[in-house]
Amino acid sequence: MAVTDLRTFLARLESAGQLRRVRAEVSTHLEIAEIASRLVAGDGPAALFENVAGRAMPVLVGAFASMQRMAWALGGESLDQVAARLAALVQPLPKHAGLLEKLKAAPQLLRAAAAAPRTVRSGPCQEIVHTEGADLGRLPVLQCWPGDGGPFITLAQVYTSDPDGGHHNVGMYRLQVFGPRELGMHWHHDHDGAVNYRAWAAQGRPMPVAIALGGDPVLAYAATAPLPYGMDELVLAGLLAGEPVPVVRARTVPLEVPAGAEIVIEGTVDPHGSRTEGPFGDHTGYYTPPDAYPVLRVTAITHRHDAIYPTTVVGRYPKEDCFLAKATERLFLPAIRTLVPEVVDLNLPLFGVFHNWALVSIRKTRPGQAREVMQALWQMGQMRYTKFLVIVDENVNVQDVEEVLWRVGAEADPRRDVVVADGPADVLDHAAPASGPAGKLGVDATRKLPEEAPGKPWPDPIASDPDVAERVKRRWKEYGLG
Repeated sequence: MAVTDLRTFLARLESAGQLRRVRAEVSTHLEIAEIASRLVAGDGPAALFENVAGRAMPVLVGAFASMQRMAWALGGESLDQVAARLAALVQPLPKHAGLLEKLKAAPQLLRAAAAAPRTVRSGPCQEIVHTEGADLGRLPVLQCWPGDGGPFITLAQVYTSDPDGGHHNVGMYRLQVFGPRELGMHWHHDHDGAVNYRAWAAQGRPMPVAIALGGDPVLAYAATAPLPYGMDELVLAGLLAGEPVPVVRARTVPLEVPAGAEIVIEGTVDPHGSRTEGPFGDHTGYYTPPDAYPVLRVTAITHRHDAIYPTTVVGRYPKEDCFLAKATERLFLPAIRTLVPEVVDLNLPLFGVFHNWALVSIRKTRPGQAREVMQALWQMGQMRYTKFLVIVDENVNVQDVEEVLWRVGAEADPRRDVVVADGPADVLDHAAPASGPAGKLGVDATRKLPEEAPGKPWPDPIASDPDVAERVKRRWKEYGLG
């Protein structure tokens, strides 16, 4: 079944038994979030709540809350299959290019011209248009945790551009509902949306913003993808979808939005004003404290005549956003290998909440190579925020955390093989210093070459004879051991 928008995606989920319709009345205040948290913790299906108290729109949660559903959302049967398709579009770089040269070339790694968005005259996202009567209170926005500062939109595609229109961006930022026509814009200083905002503010001009909910599920993923500034996320969405994303001109701001979206919120952000936003129960498992952020004034809300409100619950793992992160791990591994060819595999474990832990296997051929890889990865995009980085040999399965920890205990000497470095911290890392650089810790858990551990032989790990192991496997039933 081809997926082209949220409707066809839900049809695929339902046909596979991966979607349940809930007709019992539920509340947007904590109740839906509690149900959603239990579903994802129990490997349950997505849920479409059709009877939301005080709201006309149904609420969808959990659409991406499994590896299988995430793969279907991106047009494949597995994330590795999607990654292989994307890898075929990665341009090779010169064999002897230096790391700096490779990093500068990153925005050109994808052959992307054919995937640019396609402008159309109209779309379902504008079947109903509210301008003077636009009211965020009609949307079934959830409050997920008791300590949250209010209801938050959590699965939004936020469309912005710089004042010259040369740098279009789609980001996913949480948005606190302050009132019928005001939203808090929670973008961190280094987010591309914030970069665009500062360019508008420098000219003293309000920045136009469009916020889309729903549409082709590749759009939600693309909004989270760690692309370099200047590379359009809609191009990535087009590559994943296999065809350009149809976009339509917004009604009150000079931006284009996905024609097949469920809901679009339009507005402008004042260049000088801000308001206290938060607290917010975040993916770290802790509340992010309140802080001042810009405010969007709503100028229009458009939507399908039978719109569905898609959302997600953020909090301590496992949550739906974990699977979005795992998709990034698999899809961007080919690009990482292009920049650091010795990398074999990567695991960003769920307990690492995207930035705390990374486990990496490498093809080691020379002394000191594990440290070189650490430094290379700490210079790459979102990887620069990684707090704990463990490097193991290529024969170690980094998807098996217990095996990695065994190797750390067996192959690493804390005095010789631990690297402590300084670097930037994720804004949400409450353990990092309030100002200045944060600490990084790298562990070289690779087998040591003679130059790295002189005067001491390095033993081989125990392994079964492969022929005997295969024979025992083949004859197991004969032994009568169950």
